[in-house]
Amino acid sequence: MSTGKPGTERLAYVAAVITLLAWSSSYAAIAYGLQVFTPGELVLLRFAMASVCLLALVVMGFIKLPPPRDWPALFLLGFIGNTLYQLCLCYSMTRRSAGAAAVVISMIPGVTSVLAVLRLKERLSPRAIVGMGIAFAGTLLVTLGRGHELHPEPMALLAFVAVVCSSVYFVWQKPLFVRTSPLGVSAASIIAGTLGFIPFGLHLPEKLALISHAQLFSVIYLALVPTVVGFLCWSWALSRAPASRVSSFLYLQPLIACAIAWAWLGEIPTWLTVAGGSLAIVGVVLATSRISFTMPWRKAPVVCAEPEA
Repeated sequence: MSTGKPGTERLAYVAAVITLLAWSSSYAAIAYGLQVFTPGELVLLRFAMASVCLLALVVMGFIKLPPPRDWPALFLLGFIGNTLYQLCLCYSMTRRSAGAAAVVISMIPGVTSVLAVLRLKERLSPRAIVGMGIAFAGTLLVTLGRGHELHPEPMALLAFVAVVCSSVYFVWQKPLFVRTSPLGVSAASIIAGTLGFIPFGLHLPEKLALISHAQLFSVIYLALVPTVVGFLCWSWALSRAPASRVSSFLYLQPLIACAIAWAWLGEIPTWLTVAGGSLAIVGVVLATSRISFTMPWRKAPVVCAEPEA
């Protein structure tokens, strides 16, 4: 079902492509930043910059923040969906490549849809169960694969925790859309989640005095493009076109993330990453193609798939 004029819908798909490229590039930028920063320092610097930009948009009137009664829930969701998610993702990326991380994070659409169905007390179809099983097997292969052989690495499994955190965030934030736009909720949760990173920044001033301009630029890029521009374009696209169609663009994220990581960092995907990634994408498509639920801000049933890095 279309949610606007044909021209507006086409622009929504352009915004979705911009989001796809922005979020796909974040994995390589994170991997580059982790060469000099600890995971906590990197996410604190990234989200502090993003929060400043978002607050500026709030002051200028472009973003309306949620009412005070929603902020306790937003602090909790910001901690789960931003603080825990980003820390788990970045710590897992100290053990796995950017492309491998993107493959694991691609499970978010499927897990989000399953959580949404369970929360609404609807029954999971056998197709969805099989799809999630295939996706989990594929991502497990990527996570445990090091080089060209399986090598268990406990910290790499934190990527799965990141998937669950993000899925919980996307499902449980939806009741808040009744009183505030998705953009306002996203901005508020990013600002709230930034506070959780503060304890990790004790040595950040010393690092900033020593890093190169290229390394600093990579963090500025992370803050402005994947975080601010990515969320702005994503929220605008969802408000102008069917979410099921917009979300389908994100199935390409692991492929594009691997390509960017190869061009930027020289990372060449192993056969385990390729095989596991293919399984994961097939499984997620299989799991989400028949699962739908109603979002509060629109009447048509849509599929929820909103991974972010």
